[in-house]
Amino acid sequence: MLDPRDALDAIGQLPDPEIDIADAALQLARVDQPDADWLAARDHLSEVARAVAALADTLTDADLPTRAIALSGLLGGRFGYKGDTETYDDPKNANLIHVVQRRRGLPVALGVIWLHAARAAGWDGHGVDFPAHFLVSLSGDTTQAILDVFNGGTPLSVRDLRSLLRRVEGEKAELRPGLLRPMSARRVLLRLQNNIMTRRLQADDHDGALACAEDMLRFAPDHAELWRQAAAMNQRLDRVGAALRCCDRFLALVPDGDVASEVRALAGSLRSRLN
Repeated sequence: MLDPRDALDAIGQLPDPEIDIADAALQLARVDQPDADWLAARDHLSEVARAVAALADTLTDADLPTRAIALSGLLGGRFGYKGDTETYDDPKNANLIHVVQRRRGLPVALGVIWLHAARAAGWDGHGVDFPAHFLVSLSGDTTQAILDVFNGGTPLSVRDLRSLLRRVEGEKAELRPGLLRPMSARRVLLRLQNNIMTRRLQADDHDGALACAEDMLRFAPDHAELWRQAAAMNQRLDRVGAALRCCDRFLALVPDGDVASEVRALAGSLRSRLN
């Protein structure tokens, strides 16, 4: 088995549709917790895949709502996955190894399990970057079923989605185009790891936050904003050369615009410190 960081480097070279999202999240969990039992977690993910494949064989003629309910019954019922409402901010809730062990986690970590299961079933599933609450969508030819994986995979109606949005944005908020836009596998993984990076920054663990950003860049080497964030963290830690390299990488990806101008000014300031 590859070293987890070597595995992340390899994932970074894959086109998005070829990324095994659960395996990628497992490699990130190994980096985060090297002593955790990742082999047991991998075995469990295989068990989930076998169970959902068997379930899918019984639902070949079922409509999308029936498949969505059956999937949630398997993952939320038989396997007992649900959101951690008691210790929500525990970093373990974003680590797939611990999520598997505890059957508890953040919405996006649970979403990885659901997306892994959908893939094993041969069903079209993707993450939904809904405001302040990650959701999962199963798609049919002309319809989709939106699942709240934090609440056991409950299917959400239009009314439910509007209510959820209003809890975040206020009573006058209305559903609008783009709210249910599919997320790529990389963006789901970035959202997962951003929970860890943000919590480390809040704890003033800037070295740990930077290490997290660097691991994110292994599987998402073209994510410009993350290069900008890594530049700022390196600057804060007085790692001038590393900060400058991050700036240069950002500018190679985003050469124009207001943010590019800001990063170019930062790069000029950093170069003056090296002279």
